[in-house]
Amino acid sequence: MAGSSPEIVRKPRADAVRNRERVLEAAKAVFSAGGSEASLEAVARHAGVGIGTLYRHFPTREALYEAVYRREVEQLGDLAEQLQCAPEPVEALRRWLRANVEFVATKKGMVAALALVAHGSTELHAYSFDRLTKAIGTLLARAVAAGAIRDDISAEDVLRALIGMCYMHDQPGWQTTALRLLDVFVDGLRVQPADNMTESRKPKPGPKKASSKPSR
Repeated sequence: MAGSSPEIVRKPRADAVRNRERVLEAAKAVFSAGGSEASLEAVARHAGVGIGTLYRHFPTREALYEAVYRREVEQLGDLAEQLQCAPEPVEALRRWLRANVEFVATKKGMVAALALVAHGSTELHAYSFDRLTKAIGTLLARAVAAGAIRDDISAEDVLRALIGMCYMHDQPGWQTTALRLLDVFVDGLRVQPADNMTESRKPKPGPKKASSKPSR
């Protein structure tokens, strides 16, 4: 025999791929809700699969958390690429940032496990930071080029501001507050129209002085 035949790598079955996606989508919903119901058993029930099916795809709790995290980051990166063609660059940036609030909600539901995963994987942290800052940078640069957003803020600045708005409190209703602050933040980045700026800089007329001429 001249040599051994190459090993055939089989593609996952279609139903296995569907089950994996169902588990990831269910995990996102369950972890976003948080609370005592955020368990792997709840994820399996929500996905409509057995717990054994879940463990076949994700043998450990940390493996599931990391997969959900990576999937969310990838989807945010894909969304940024789609929004590059949006007609309004500022609204495209706003829509992408608002999608991040949902991502943070998912992260908050698995924060303890993610801390363990991230602590043991600097690659995961580097990957997510790089992917998200590039996504912000693309949308930010487009808005700046259109003359709609101020040019003295970086993608890292925007990401830090977003994180601050999302993590300032964990009380019920935090997402509504974060979205409201996000709108204020984005509106504050807008470049003020030149005519409005010119008008605002004009000196306001003072009160008319009484005429000193004697009346006839």
